[in-house]
Amino acid sequence: MAAGFPHNLAMAITTNQGFGAAVEIASRWRRGLRVLFGIAALAALAGCADTRYYWQSVHGHLQLMQASRPVEQWLADPQTPADLRQRLALAQRIRAFAVTSLALPDNPSYHRYADLHRNAVVWNVVAAPPLSLKLKTWCFPVLGCVSYRGYFDEADARREAAALQAQGMEVGVYGVPAYSTLGWMNWAGGDPLLNTFITYPEGELARLLFHELAHQVLYARDDTMFNESFASAVERLGGALWLQTRASAQAREQYAAFDARRRAFRALTLATRTRLEQVYARSGQPDEVGLLAQKQLVMQEFRARYEQLKQQWGGYAGYDHWVAGANNASLGAQAAYDALVPQFEALFEQQGRDWPAFYDAVRRIAELPSEERRQALKSLTP
Repeated sequence: MAAGFPHNLAMAITTNQGFGAAVEIASRWRRGLRVLFGIAALAALAGCADTRYYWQSVHGHLQLMQASRPVEQWLADPQTPADLRQRLALAQRIRAFAVTSLALPDNPSYHRYADLHRNAVVWNVVAAPPLSLKLKTWCFPVLGCVSYRGYFDEADARREAAALQAQGMEVGVYGVPAYSTLGWMNWAGGDPLLNTFITYPEGELARLLFHELAHQVLYARDDTMFNESFASAVERLGGALWLQTRASAQAREQYAAFDARRRAFRALTLATRTRLEQVYARSGQPDEVGLLAQKQLVMQEFRARYEQLKQQWGGYAGYDHWVAGANNASLGAQAAYDALVPQFEALFEQQGRDWPAFYDAVRRIAELPSEERRQALKSLTP
């Protein structure tokens, strides 16, 4: 138990917070741990495989929390490299901006930092049938159903993907630089800054923090597309405001080149998804072989058009790996982040670009039944 003793409990004992504060922190940790391990216990009712999955989720997140320290300690530590110190200070300015300019939650999240000594915090597995972009979903206690399954160990993610592939599914595995605990772990220090994204270009770092904090504003059960598109809209709108009002001219120029490539690539993948959906709309017909051939032609054209984009970008190859493995699963996963963003942006304009009013409007839509929720968004004109 000593090895897992909460770091902030030890800090309370050795500072002038005193014994009373230490007892309170210990109490909060016990309550939080009961929640975490209670979720793992619930999974036991569903079988050993689910129990193992929940245990790796709980264990992985606890390791992440234990690896983190307050940013102030990193800044005061003479062993902290100068470039990391600069990035942490930048992250704290972005964090303050999120509260004062975007009305995002003011809480302990992103005031701590951890170096995980790996390039992703988790690896997500996504899967879809050969003739559909609709992702397989997994359902969890509290969270509801989501269209991905995350693992703290890449090997575990690869094993899950192989099992799904053996069932005839198309699969994708991708590393995730950050994830949100939806504010539920703020009692334990909140979601930390991580080495997996702290070196991102300034505009991207701002966008990522705004995206993850947006998940703490609201969360609609069983609706990955709604949640991710909302967070992506906050990310894009907030990121643009940060760059416009806080960033240097150099940072804006660097980001403009990066974002232009991203927008062009997303336009290409959107066009590809649209064409595939037209092919798959006929999947109820008996000529499945013919549909698979049409699908193959669409994907060949997608890769050919990507090569043309690379030439326009001067050979930039940042999307090569994604394109090489692109399939229904990866295209479907990207749609979850993009599909409803124009509608959320239109809602933001409709609310007079007032952040609290925008969040209230989104909450009202989130309270609707799923189909009404989707129709309410579609009725908004981008």
